[in-house]
Amino acid sequence: MKKNEILEEILKEVDKHPEIMSRREALKFLSVSPLAASLLAGTTVGTSAISASTVKGKIVIVGGGLAGMSTAARLNNTITNADITVIEPDPLSVSYQPGQTLVAGGIWDKSEIVYKRDDKLPSGVKLIKGSVTAFDPDNNKITVDSKEEISYDQLIIATGLTLNYGAIKGLSGEITSSTTDNAAVKEKVGVNGVHSIFFQDGAAATWDGIQELIAQAKAHTGEKKLQAVFTHPDTPIKCGGAPKKIMYLTHARLEEAGVRDKVELTFYANGKDMFGIPEYHEAILEQFKTRGFKWNYAHNLTGMDTDAKIATFNHHWTEKGAWDEDLEEFGVILKSENVNVAYDFIHITPPMKAHDVVGKSKIGSNAGWVPVQKESLQHVKYKNVWCLGDVAAVPMGKTGGSVRKQYKVLIDNMIASMEGKTTLPAAYGGYTVCPLITGIGTVMLAEFDWSQKPTPSFPLDPTKERWIWWLLKVYALKPMTAIGMLSGRA
Repeated sequence: MKKNEILEEILKEVDKHPEIMSRREALKFLSVSPLAASLLAGTTVGTSAISASTVKGKIVIVGGGLAGMSTAARLNNTITNADITVIEPDPLSVSYQPGQTLVAGGIWDKSEIVYKRDDKLPSGVKLIKGSVTAFDPDNNKITVDSKEEISYDQLIIATGLTLNYGAIKGLSGEITSSTTDNAAVKEKVGVNGVHSIFFQDGAAATWDGIQELIAQAKAHTGEKKLQAVFTHPDTPIKCGGAPKKIMYLTHARLEEAGVRDKVELTFYANGKDMFGIPEYHEAILEQFKTRGFKWNYAHNLTGMDTDAKIATFNHHWTEKGAWDEDLEEFGVILKSENVNVAYDFIHITPPMKAHDVVGKSKIGSNAGWVPVQKESLQHVKYKNVWCLGDVAAVPMGKTGGSVRKQYKVLIDNMIASMEGKTTLPAAYGGYTVCPLITGIGTVMLAEFDWSQKPTPSFPLDPTKERWIWWLLKVYALKPMTAIGMLSGRA
C-alpha cells in the first residue's frame, strides 16, 4: 500500500465539494482530531505496531464482510506464511454499509459505497466462493454448500446477521446479504411509502421515497398533516442509531423543501429510551423536542397492511400485581395492546438475528447469537472458535467502529492460544462509536463502552451536534474503513 494512500482518498472526497471545505481546511481538521490521526498513523506503511508471529495452523474465516476480511488482512500481516481461508459467497460483501444512510439521505449515490470482495482479498489468502451450510465444532469441520467438508485448526465466525423482514406480518423474506436481489423483501419494501435503509437497494429507494413525500407535502392542502413514521424493533440491531439518522435526514430534507410544517414525524421505539447511554439519551430527547418530533416508547412493529398504509404496533407495559407473601413484594403483570397507525411514509428497521445456520448450530446459543467471552471474543465452549462483529453475543458492539477494536483483540488472543499460552493477553472493553447524523451538516459523535458512559476520543462535549463530526462521517470514515481496516492496519 502506498504511503498516505488513505489521506489521498479522504482529500479526493473533499475535492468533490470545494464549496464546503478546501484541502487546507481538511488537513487542519485531520491534524487536530486524535481519532483521525490514530487511524491515519495506523494505515501508513512502516508505522504499524503489528508484531510478527511464526505460529502454524489452518485458519478458516466464515464471512468476508468488513469484520472477516479485515481480520484476514491483519492476520496475514501478523503471521509469517499464514494459512488463511475466507468463505464468502457475496461478490460485494465488503461494500460500505455505513454509507447506506447517506445514500438514503441523498448525500451519496449507491455506486459510491459498492466494493468488490475480490478486490479486497489480501494477497495469499484463499477464498472459497460459497456458503457454510453446517458446523461441526466437535470435529473441527464445516461444510460448504452442503457438499464440501473443510477442516480447520482455528475458526473465526464473522457472518454478520439476517434482516428478518418476514417476522413482520404483511411483509416477507429475509436478507442475508445487502447487495443481492432480495426480491421477496422488495415486493413490499421500497415501494408505496414503505422504506428501509438496511440494504443497498432499500437505501436508494428510501431517497426516492423522501422525494415522493416532499412532492406529496407540496401538493397537500388538508388540515391534517402527512404522517412519517420511523421504527426500532425488539431485537438487537446493527448500528443502533440508524433508525434515528434517517429520521433526522428526512426532517432536514423537508425543511430544505419548505414543507416541514406539513409532515408529522413520529418515532416508535420498542425500548424505554432513545439511547442506552443516559447522557446521549438526554441529548437526543432535546434534539427531538427542538425539531418538533413526536415519539412513543414500548411500541414494537408487528404487522403491515401496505395497501391501506396501516402499521400495527404491539404497545406493551407492566402493571403492579398482587402482593407476594413469600417474596414480600408486589408481582408484575405484563400488559399489551395492538395499536394501528396510519402512515404516508414509513421507515422500517427490521428485527435482526443470526443466520439460522449459525444461530441454530452447536456454535450458536438459545438466543441465536454466537456466545463468546465478551472480553476475549473466544467461544465459551470451543476454545479454537472465535467470533466478532454483528453476530457475536456481546453487549452493544454491532458497529464498524466496534469491529476496529475487536479484530485486534481477537487476533492477539488467538495467536497467544495457538502459541500454547494459557493467559490471553488482550481484552475488548466494549468500545462502540455511533456518528449520529442529526442533520445535513451536523453529527453527534457518540462514543461509549461497557461502562455505559461517554468515552470521547476528542476533548469536546460528546453530546453536542457538530459540523466537524459531519466532515469525519462524510469524508474520512469511508476511506479509513475501506483502505485502513480492510488492509488490516487501522
